[in-house]
Amino acid sequence: MSSFEQASVPRESTTVILVRKNDAGQGEVFLARRHQRQSFMAGAYVFPGGQVDAADCDLGLSRYISPTDNFTPQTILQDASLTPEMAQSLFICAIRETFEETGVLFAQTGGNFIQLDSGQDIVRFAHYRQELNRGEVSLQDIAAKENLLFACHALIPYAHWITPEIVPKRFSTRFFLAGLPDGQAATTDSDELTDFLWVTPGDALQMHLRKEIMLMPPTLKTVEELAAFADLDEIFEHARHRTIYPILPEAAANILILPHDPENK
Repeated sequence: MSSFEQASVPRESTTVILVRKNDAGQGEVFLARRHQRQSFMAGAYVFPGGQVDAADCDLGLSRYISPTDNFTPQTILQDASLTPEMAQSLFICAIRETFEETGVLFAQTGGNFIQLDSGQDIVRFAHYRQELNRGEVSLQDIAAKENLLFACHALIPYAHWITPEIVPKRFSTRFFLAGLPDGQAATTDSDELTDFLWVTPGDALQMHLRKEIMLMPPTLKTVEELAAFADLDEIFEHARHRTIYPILPEAAANILILPHDPENK
């Protein structure tokens, strides 16, 4: 970067590492392929996610968040630089983007996760999802109509990646870990995300090495970490006690160096 160029300011965004247990009891992650026409990471397999938008920052959403002990998003994200409003919006963004891109909704009614396994519910919420993607309704509108409370406590902060300064389109992305709610299924929107797969982290790594799928560095690093654990219980236990620090990769000799990663110290 020349002395006359300045790095763009990273945009706040989120991504959700959606996991489930398969019939054999193995932990699997949800990976979806970005559309080839996308300007960012076209064709790569990614976790669902996207940018924080204005509606995510609506303070009125506070009354639609499921009450939990000490839900202090700023503290949970381990980032004192965030305003309480922005910290909350990151959780809301993660819930909205996951619903838009996979149809999975982290929300409760009557104290239980909503189940989208009956015909009428599937059709109704698929319609909400389409309207949300088109910008015709907001997440708050859906919550009000369906008497929902968003389950922010189901999202466990896992990592914080910042796009390298050499990249024109930059993001400050909070990674969350979350289990697939019972009675719900994930499917892509066929717009931003096309093909998808549920795969064990170990198998995902092998597919990447065989060039059957492409994983970008943050996704690849995350999958490598998850593959080191024996099962989902270990993954969630690790995530709950994990220290979150900003990871800002730096380009050097056609590779990315992670200077803030403790493993590279």
